[in-house]
Amino acid sequence: MRTEATPVQVMGIDAGGTMTDTFFVSSDGQFVVGKAQSNPADEAQAIYESSNDALAAWNRRVEDVYPELLTCVYSGTAMLNRVVQRKGLDVGLMCNKGFEDVHSMGRALQSYLGYALEDRIHLNTHRYDEPLVPLSRTRGVAERTDVQGKVVIPLNEDDVRKATRELLAKGSQAIVISLLQSHKNGDNERRARDICLEELEKLGSDIPVFATVDYYPSRKESHRTNTTVLEAYAAEPSRKTLKGVSDRFKQHGGKFDLRVMATHGGTIGWKAKELARTIVSGPIGGVIGSKFLGELLGYDNIACSDIGGTSFDMAMITKGSFAIKSDPDMARLVLSLPLVAMDSVGAGAGSFVRIDPYSGSIKLGPDSAGYRVGMCWPESGLDTVSVSDCHVVLGYLNTENFLGGAIKLDVERARHYLKVQIADPLGLSVEDAAAGVIELLDLQLREYMRSTISAKGYNPADFVCFSYGGAGPVHTYGYTEGLGFEDVVVPAWAAGFSAFGCACAEYEYRYDMSVDVAVPPGSSDEVKQQAGITLTKGWNELAEKVIEEFVINGFKPEDVMLRPAYSMQFLGQLNDLEIDSPISAASTVEDWEKMVAAFDETYGRVYATSASSPELGFGVTKVIMRGSVISQKPELPEEELSGKEPPKEALIGKRPFYRHKKWHDADVWSMEALKAGNHIVGPAVIESDATTFVVPKGFETTLDKHRLFHLKEVK
Repeated sequence: MRTEATPVQVMGIDAGGTMTDTFFVSSDGQFVVGKAQSNPADEAQAIYESSNDALAAWNRRVEDVYPELLTCVYSGTAMLNRVVQRKGLDVGLMCNKGFEDVHSMGRALQSYLGYALEDRIHLNTHRYDEPLVPLSRTRGVAERTDVQGKVVIPLNEDDVRKATRELLAKGSQAIVISLLQSHKNGDNERRARDICLEELEKLGSDIPVFATVDYYPSRKESHRTNTTVLEAYAAEPSRKTLKGVSDRFKQHGGKFDLRVMATHGGTIGWKAKELARTIVSGPIGGVIGSKFLGELLGYDNIACSDIGGTSFDMAMITKGSFAIKSDPDMARLVLSLPLVAMDSVGAGAGSFVRIDPYSGSIKLGPDSAGYRVGMCWPESGLDTVSVSDCHVVLGYLNTENFLGGAIKLDVERARHYLKVQIADPLGLSVEDAAAGVIELLDLQLREYMRSTISAKGYNPADFVCFSYGGAGPVHTYGYTEGLGFEDVVVPAWAAGFSAFGCACAEYEYRYDMSVDVAVPPGSSDEVKQQAGITLTKGWNELAEKVIEEFVINGFKPEDVMLRPAYSMQFLGQLNDLEIDSPISAASTVEDWEKMVAAFDETYGRVYATSASSPELGFGVTKVIMRGSVISQKPELPEEELSGKEPPKEALIGKRPFYRHKKWHDADVWSMEALKAGNHIVGPAVIESDATTFVVPKGFETTLDKHRLFHLKEVK
């Protein structure tokens, strides 16, 4: 056990639906991972317990370490859960007169978002969720701005005053203003905002007002309105949760300002103006961590795979970069948020297992046991078996060492309920029923990975697969078998890998703004020059907003490093690509040509050089500004290589392990006791307090000097 009091500088938090992981980095780059059950009612307490679990490895206490921390990054699902469960603030919406029903109607695709294919293709299965803002708290005002940004009907200011009074009388706790085409000309929307604030002051109310032009000045009204409504509906209540977490740190001597992982892959302060950007953050941490490791190890192409208790999340890093979605969907809502491109399946280690009453087949999820694990935990209060119950029955998990022994699992209880609910109805033994569930889950995930990679025009053989998450190492062999990855890597700290990614992330704010810049083929130099000037003007506006956010968090403007970007497409094409600008400002034809060249290079990487179509001309759809400040990062551990033979003290014993209709005697190893260079041949189970790495017969693994396990199939 490490006992020297090396200062601890960085902390990462991944508050998932099942477990809360913490990750601490010392000043010399070493790190330690902790784990505790999530506590939806008191996230701060779960973080405290997870911190104690981590710091025990260094023989240190929270009260000693929190005062040393320079920064802490939080990621979690609390805001997303608040939206899904419809437990946000009562929001009022002010829109154009005649368009009061648009938000309640929703976009057509919102009626099937998140559905499986069989439900998407049948209209009678489609449904709309309750709108975030009901029609009773929606008011229209007379105004119209056309698609070119020209005001054709002036704003009726009396309508705004009347709407404000009525929305307040209806119990609105916040007001959102969204007017048509305000991204092209926001004057009327800003004026409506100011009048609304004036009227609220007269009425003695201090409820917040959110104008879309101040937050998400982008095209697509439904996306823009939904995202701004989220700021009022869920972000403000979540800010209170984050304040509670921050205050808990201060109770134990913390002097840092809490940061939160944002959807674009950077981190922002919890006091940030646009907190809706943190609606989903946990899985993104893993992608950032994978990119960080890839850069250090020289991996250009990485398939990121994260299995938690609720879902399987996958992302692709190609040539060192990940893609950003500009119009993603979340919680069955279309949004205007930059989001790290990820694909998710509602299947994880906590997914409920049922027999479909119509087909008689096994159905997994999409709902999950979450932090309650499964029927194997007597105190769970559940009545449906989960994938974790199958793990216990098959011998994957140590029932006495789940979460380091904090929770005792009952294998006989799991067997009983699996027999009653799954095995008997299918006419199978309990072991075969449990093994069938695991094989089905692995098959679903394997085919999902294969199809996702192939659909983007790649071959798995060109990628290194990173497997992480609390349940990742349990299933790694199953969902990578036969895909032919160049390598399969399981970090020893897989259970806290998303928290590790949070610690790797830049302290970065990002703002976007829609523009309409077209440069048709054969355009004059004057047109190209004007295009660059328009983009520079947009960058300058966004730079002011980025710097303002850092000033709110105590930084000076000169501390901020600005990085402009833009989204470009060939004219007439539907999809654009986000490009890091090779220049900080554009005012000449040469500047424009440099931007086109950067687009061409990215287009050839994402699609193919042969698909390039410069004869169509070029269009810029969005300007982007990122700003960051220097922050501490973890260093990759590096140990001296030992021999292939593991030390005898690392062998804990043997445990029966069921696979392919046979029980095998698997060697059980202590993950922490294994040395760099050790080689293990399956069947084996490698245990730590936070996760379990399963190496079945037909597989072998080697632990490298960075404490990364490399899993290979034995030919």
